[in-house]
Amino acid sequence: MTPQIASEAAVWVSRLHGPDRTKSMARECLAWQARSAAHRLAFERCTDTWQDVAGLKLSTYASATHVQRPRKTTAFSNRRIALTTAALAGAALLAWRPWAPGDIYETGIGEQRAVMLPDGTRMTLNTATRVRVALTKAQRMLSVLQGEALFEVAKDPGRPFVVQVADAHVVATGTSFLVRATPQATGGGDAFGVTLIEGQVIVRRAGGVTQSVLGESRVMAPGERLRVALSHKVGAAGDVPRVRLDRPRIDQLTAWQRGEVVLDSIPLPEAVTEMNRYSNVAIDVAPIEKLRSLRVSGVFRAGDSEAFCRAVAALHGLAVRASAGRLALVPG
Repeated sequence: MTPQIASEAAVWVSRLHGPDRTKSMARECLAWQARSAAHRLAFERCTDTWQDVAGLKLSTYASATHVQRPRKTTAFSNRRIALTTAALAGAALLAWRPWAPGDIYETGIGEQRAVMLPDGTRMTLNTATRVRVALTKAQRMLSVLQGEALFEVAKDPGRPFVVQVADAHVVATGTSFLVRATPQATGGGDAFGVTLIEGQVIVRRAGGVTQSVLGESRVMAPGERLRVALSHKVGAAGDVPRVRLDRPRIDQLTAWQRGEVVLDSIPLPEAVTEMNRYSNVAIDVAPIEKLRSLRVSGVFRAGDSEAFCRAVAALHGLAVRASAGRLALVPG
């Protein structure tokens, strides 16, 4: 979309909302919009901005633009004209920004949130999650910036539903799937994971390391989980991407919707990392190899760090130390 198209859209909005609107003018505007998707998008965004500008009414615009006695134009009328011009300028600015970030939905630590998107898709956010949503008539584009989200996609074959996570795109039409983003800065885990619950999705490359490990694309089947991570190997040139495909228990992966964390024989540091996602009371593990090799199984209440530590300590003969709002698991 170009600034020229944006400017033309702003003119059409002003003319159609003015006192001189005619049926032929409306037909000409429709013909202008039919030129391309960019023309239609510019007009829609200008119109949305026009309607959203606080205090601007059609009567205000008509009074500002249809002055019967120019010599008696008052300062108040001039302010109306200025207000109208500002509204159009804002509309034009919005219209030519194809990179507009869209709406941001997020949750805090320990919080879950269900959102019904305008297209009918249900999006459920897990703890500490941030998702960007940009819906247009051409496509539905979302980005999982951090955390975990469950998507129950409304069917719309004419508008692809694309979720970007890390450097991959997950493409769906009407289906249900889980996406989790794990920044490497957190100290381990998967760079991202996609679990297909129902329907079909295609995970395709968007550049970067995922391109080399996924190839062009990968079609997933219900019940599959695809995980892509970066593992650093000593002596190797940089991080080495790795892909894992498995079929986990879906009820365990979505236990957070019930307020639970289900752990199935995973190393203690990974279990602690998972529990820390849900609580501001962080858990630490003493940097001792014996502790790092311990494994944890069980169903725990999300956010209850103290109960988790007591259970693990009792199971493995450890001690729990509390200090400055943190808990530490240490040898008993």
